[in-house]
Amino acid sequence: MTDQQLIFALALQHVPKIGGTTAKKLINHCGSAEAVLKEKKSNLLKIDGIGTITIEGLFNKTHLEDAENELRFIKENDIITHYFTEDSYPEKLKHCIDGPLVLFQSGNIDIKQQRIISIVGARKITTSGIAFCEKLVETLSAYNPIIVSGFAYGTDITAHKAAVKHKLQTIGCLAHGLNQIYPKVHKKYVADVEKYGGFYTDFWSTDAFDRNNFLKRNRIIAGLSEATIVIESAEKGGSLVTADIANSYNREVFAVPGRTTDSQSVGCNNLIKFQNAHLLSNPLDVPYMLNWELESDKKPAVQKQLFVELEPDEKIIYNFLKTNNKEVLDVIAIECEMPTYKIAGILLNMELKGVVRPLPGKLFEVI
Repeated sequence: MTDQQLIFALALQHVPKIGGTTAKKLINHCGSAEAVLKEKKSNLLKIDGIGTITIEGLFNKTHLEDAENELRFIKENDIITHYFTEDSYPEKLKHCIDGPLVLFQSGNIDIKQQRIISIVGARKITTSGIAFCEKLVETLSAYNPIIVSGFAYGTDITAHKAAVKHKLQTIGCLAHGLNQIYPKVHKKYVADVEKYGGFYTDFWSTDAFDRNNFLKRNRIIAGLSEATIVIESAEKGGSLVTADIANSYNREVFAVPGRTTDSQSVGCNNLIKFQNAHLLSNPLDVPYMLNWELESDKKPAVQKQLFVELEPDEKIIYNFLKTNNKEVLDVIAIECEMPTYKIAGILLNMELKGVVRPLPGKLFEVI
């Protein structure tokens, strides 16, 4: 995209009352952002769903002037831009109707990696929540996913730090422009995040800092990922908004259950109770539900290892499969009298030990 094309795209992005959905509708009709800004008002009003109030600020010349200033900021600070039709624009975000027209990036993000999950939750995360989040990222590191979060207090920064610890790519989605960092105490983590990933935002350097920005940026957290995981949440909170958005995008949502007496578990328990999230009690439930396979260099040898020690539950499953050959997960759970979620984790452990292997159709067999 040329600088001139980017200026028009930025100008359109910054028009009040025109969000990503409307901007894309206008571009699809007119052909480009430049064509939209040069089109006659009477012709734009013929587009279905476009009214006078929507486009009343479209022809204000200050938008182009502001866009030129923002482009100057972008170039001076080596910021990378992604227009919604470009190949560099995150693939999963392209399928979100309200995804940003232009996405801004700092750091070394390689979004072509398709295993992307978002981890969100309470800002006042408990010690058990921190422990689960760290264990989750450690367990999933074998699958080399990208870890997305909001770089905020609590769950967000815990997820980013865990990703960096295990040398996983991580993306912080910001609720402000790339001219600042909030909260300021997290500036010390910026270098590590940009080393192993980076930051995304659709806010300009001149945009006012506003609490509503956090809700707006949540659509990017949910849209980037194939699954959103809620670690902890009170009855109301931004992470529940992210979960709702993820559900609206037809993405998977997981929630970690907690005791009914714990205030920071109410939101997660409700997500599960109303069937808006999968219950996540074992980190290995995530790769099973998302149908992830281990990378070739981390897969166990096809030949069964000799003298492998099996846990009691593993022995029950092993003996059942040895007798019945191939079988689907649900049948294994019924016949071995164990919950399905527990079976999934046990089978993955057995796969890592090289004693069973998965087959298409959620079948498993002994090696």
